[in-house]
Amino acid sequence: MRVRFAPSPTGALHIGGARTALFNWLAARGASGRFVLRIEDTDRERSTPENVEQILDALRWLELDWDEGPIFQSEREGRHREAVAQLLAAGSAYHSQATGEDVKAWKAIHGDDRGFRGEPHTDGAVRLHVPDEGDTVFDDLVIGEVRSPNRSMDDLVIARADGTPLYNLAVAVDDLDLGITEVIRGNDHLTNTAKQLLVISALGAAPPRYAHLPLLHGPDGKKLSKRHGAASVQELRAAGYLPAAVRNYLALLGWGAGDDETILSTQELVRRFDVAGVQRNPAQFDETKLRWLNGRYMRELSLDELTAALEAFYGRDGLGPAAAISAEKLQTLADFWPLCGFIYDGPADDPAARERWLSQDGRATLAQVRAALAEIAPFELATIEAALTAVVERCGCKPGEVYQPLRVALAGRAVSPGIFETVAVLGREQTLARIDDALNAWPASADT
Repeated sequence: MRVRFAPSPTGALHIGGARTALFNWLAARGASGRFVLRIEDTDRERSTPENVEQILDALRWLELDWDEGPIFQSEREGRHREAVAQLLAAGSAYHSQATGEDVKAWKAIHGDDRGFRGEPHTDGAVRLHVPDEGDTVFDDLVIGEVRSPNRSMDDLVIARADGTPLYNLAVAVDDLDLGITEVIRGNDHLTNTAKQLLVISALGAAPPRYAHLPLLHGPDGKKLSKRHGAASVQELRAAGYLPAAVRNYLALLGWGAGDDETILSTQELVRRFDVAGVQRNPAQFDETKLRWLNGRYMRELSLDELTAALEAFYGRDGLGPAAAISAEKLQTLADFWPLCGFIYDGPADDPAARERWLSQDGRATLAQVRAALAEIAPFELATIEAALTAVVERCGCKPGEVYQPLRVALAGRAVSPGIFETVAVLGREQTLARIDDALNAWPASADT
């Protein structure tokens, strides 16, 4: 098996493109085949080196390694021109000076359901002769038989008047030259397939097999876009998702393993993936489900793995202690700093939390907490829990009436990891200093 992923470098790698790359990669790895990366960069204005690097960067982050390439379509123009010359010499193509108006006039006479048929000229664009009889047919691995009546297709323009080969010619030639056996791509390319098959037939070659994947929709059933959240691989990375979780989730968009399993390792996906199992209907990308799945993957990481991932994501060292006390609350890497950033950057400033929990009564309770914490030794999780529990019992109040003022003093907000663990990570000196700041900082606003 030889498959290819052939993105156009006109922007970041869209999530739908990432799924296409993944399906090709899984098919190749499962069959001990070859995964070829081809960059279709014939749009000279939009195909920039920066966009190419975005695609390569996204594939590397997803850990989808390629066996050959990247092969740049623009560098193969000479070969494409050879194919055009071959088709002209064989009488399978002809020069045409027909304009768009000429095509309209022809169809006005012959009917809109008839494909344009031109007359040969000595120069001009190059068109492929399309037969009037029969159909162009292929058996799609996903959607079954696809049949296009030849009489309804225009003679295909395969090169401009200046000799520049066009997309469908270039793709057909490249797939043949690279020995691609299966073309797995989005069904937005479905209308191109009949045209490419006509080119391949005119070249006297056998075509690859085709599999057209349904497009991705958002939860609202509309085509996936930025309004649904992350739309590119880079946005998923910036949102703190793990590559393995993204691979798992994307693999299940439009394909099923034949059971209800949701969490499948990459090795298991490679073993079980079959493009014939891809569904025909559009799949829905739901970031809420991805967050849930990513959370499952996060909790499977060892503390060392989680710490390394967090430190790489934030570009900071020394996050292990906070990682240890927050792991169960994280669904993405990006969840960590809003939860634990106060440990390193100091308390946040949440007026609502301060006014609720650091009123006169709250500060009185906080003073008792400070006194209890100042006396304990050693200053560790067990003694911290015992001291704070004792404060709750002495004051005869609910635990939250003790823990929340302390939490707001330490974190500046009403949310943090477990309060005992937070105190232990901050240590005696930092804990007492933050309590003192809270007791002294807002007397006027807290009591109004």
